Amino acid sequence: MLLDLYYLPGSAPCRAVQMVAEAVDVPLNLHHLDLMAGAHRSATYTKLNPQQTIPTLVDRTVVLCESRAALIYLCDRYAKAGSDWYPLDIVQRAAINQRLFFDACVLYPRFTDFYHPQVFGNAAPDVKKRVAFERSVELLNIFLKEHAFVAGSSMTIADISIFATLTTACVLGFELKPYACVYRWYQAMMKSCPGAKKNLEGAKEFLKYK
Repeated sequence: MLLDLYYLPGSAPCRAVQMVAEAVDVPLNLHHLDLMAGAHRSATYTKLNPQQTIPTLVDRTVVLCESRAALIYLCDRYAKAGSDWYPLDIVQRAAINQRLFFDACVLYPRFTDFYHPQVFGNAAPDVKKRVAFERSVELLNIFLKEHAFVAGSSMTIADISIFATLTTACVLGFELKPYACVYRWYQAMMKSCPGAKKNLEGAKEFLKYK
């Protein structure tokens, strides 16, 4: 049975859900939602997701409107026993959750604060917002000094969520080489993350709005 995903290819949170679905071998029935045309404000979609946001993942009676919650759900329900994507160990999960919240509350908001006004509003780059985003990448660099991946020695859903965010930033011209650990990790993700190619293709959708 296919799960329904309401999405937009350019959206990093949407692409994270797609990559995790591929990682746990769950096929998705994709519904392209044209935000520019206001499709997310339709009565039908608003009934499904009152937040009018993307992505929205629907698995029969389960409706999830937050991407990181969807990543956890996909693993809890569909990942194979013993999977590293979101292990059952409480301490490992705590580390993964911390990195997921870092992406949701720090990295991704600072990315949108800096880039969205430029992409969608043709605004000049804001120096203070750029510095804030750079600081968040510096923090990620510190996290990655300890381990190969953001929450330990294995790739997890936290890596995928952060990978989606940074892929869009890189497409928009952000340079990772000054952050040696992040750059090393990003290259590894490009080579081995499920759905990495589609993630990059989706991120390039942002260039259409510049």
